[in-house]
Amino acid sequence: MKKVLIITYYWPPSGGPGVQRWLKFVKYLRGYGIEAVVYVPENPSYPIIDKSLEEEIPEGIRVIRKKIFEPYSIAGIFSKKDTETISAGIIQKEENQSALQKAMLYIRGNYFIPDARKFWISPSVKFLKKEIEDGHYHAIITTGPPHSLHLIGLKLKQALAVKWIADFRDPWTQIGYHEKLKLNDSSRKKHEKLEEQVLNAADHIITTSFTTKEEFSSKTSQPVTVITNGFDTEINRNNSTKKQFEIAHIGSLLSGRNPDSLWKALQELIKNNKDFKDYFRLRLAGKVSDEVLGSIRKYDLQHFLENEGYVNHARAVKLQREASVLLLLEIDSEETRGIIPGKIFEYLAANKPILAIGPKNWDAEKIISKTNAGKVFSYADASEIKHHIESLFRKYLKNEQMSTSHNLEQYHRKSLTEDLANLIKQV
Repeated sequence: MKKVLIITYYWPPSGGPGVQRWLKFVKYLRGYGIEAVVYVPENPSYPIIDKSLEEEIPEGIRVIRKKIFEPYSIAGIFSKKDTETISAGIIQKEENQSALQKAMLYIRGNYFIPDARKFWISPSVKFLKKEIEDGHYHAIITTGPPHSLHLIGLKLKQALAVKWIADFRDPWTQIGYHEKLKLNDSSRKKHEKLEEQVLNAADHIITTSFTTKEEFSSKTSQPVTVITNGFDTEINRNNSTKKQFEIAHIGSLLSGRNPDSLWKALQELIKNNKDFKDYFRLRLAGKVSDEVLGSIRKYDLQHFLENEGYVNHARAVKLQREASVLLLLEIDSEETRGIIPGKIFEYLAANKPILAIGPKNWDAEKIISKTNAGKVFSYADASEIKHHIESLFRKYLKNEQMSTSHNLEQYHRKSLTEDLANLIKQV
């Protein structure tokens, strides 16, 4: 049995999609002859807590913990709400930012490079050197964001010549929110230099998207492999629906993911179709920005809204399977083409039609098209979105099957872990 050390910031009781990837890999790696040891912060500042995920940690897994200094805990003294939203990645448009928010973003972007967890790098390297030397590890794996963890891997690689796999759940310098961090030229160059060092030093690089693979392959000659996120539940074969025609978005809904065209289409359908008005419900579950809620009120949709706030993972899965249509949104920009939201895979398992709105040439479109799981639109496609919802609603009224997806098993976490295990053994 080969042994690997996984260095991650997000681990139960952290909630949200960031923790799911490696929690599930750890769950299945033993079945492929690999024993995982997990290194995490002892006192992290998680923006979302979901204690139910602690029950999913495999029995007997060794978890090593080391204290971390969290600047967000100090920033919270000045504004707990602003600190939590920025930490969670919810950044408002500049014209809606307070002076305090602008200052916090500038400090975060230019003084905490690559991110606010940079203070965990040196203590972790010092601590892990002995662990790796004594532990007979086949390889170490770092996963980011936060990308500070890749610098832990870089320094361990330089010190010990250990085999190292760098897993990128998101891009680095091309990540969507970088432009909002008010980076000066010097800070931008520091990010680019650190990214270059990591990409050229790692023995293998994993990305979760095809676009990020293309980007990294243009920057390094090291091997780059796509292993997407996935689902870990049975595929839903129950096509029964609620009494309402419910369009649901499960997960954080940031300011940039605010589809004016969708809200407009829904308003028109409500106005012109009495049956739609009687049956329609909009359900949101997760952190939702004030700007999104403002747009919903602007189009007079608040009367049809069920806003649950953050829910634990079990509740999220239940809501996905109860919905009539699942809404998938991504920021409309060139930088977000390579973002495949983790929720898409649980949406696939829910086996309900996906209504996706995002950038042109979006990686998520490849998955939705490959599995015939729904339709993808741009933010400008108000008329097409309206007609598609009308079509789905007609099927709903006739009690016809709305989802015709197929080939979903390839995205099960167990299947994806087999790909990971083969990669680890080859490093």
